[in-house]
Amino acid sequence: IVFFSFPLHPAGKPGVERADHLDEVTVPMLFLSGTRDDLGHLDLLEPVVEKHPQATLHLIETADHGFKILKRTRKSDEDVYAELARVLVQWTTQISWSATA
Repeated sequence: IVFFSFPLHPAGKPGVERADHLDEVTVPMLFLSGTRDDLGHLDLLEPVVEKHPQATLHLIETADHGFKILKRTRKSDEDVYAELARVLVQWTTQISWSATA
């Protein structure tokens, strides 16, 4: 399962209740999130991911919930989308090899 900006909590109402159902997931999970995501504060998202051995978190520096980044990074939207695609392909390849080993 791939989560692009998992909405862990409503804006302005931090919590982890929206992740409770993940305890029942038994397949690999990839969380792609921005470090400025108002719907998935890192101090809450990181422990959720760490508690699931088959979960992986990849962070996009300065990205918000829509993967928009700060101009000071000098990256374009296309750069961000390319990074997301690259990480997704690498992760998919990794879990495919793990399944056949």
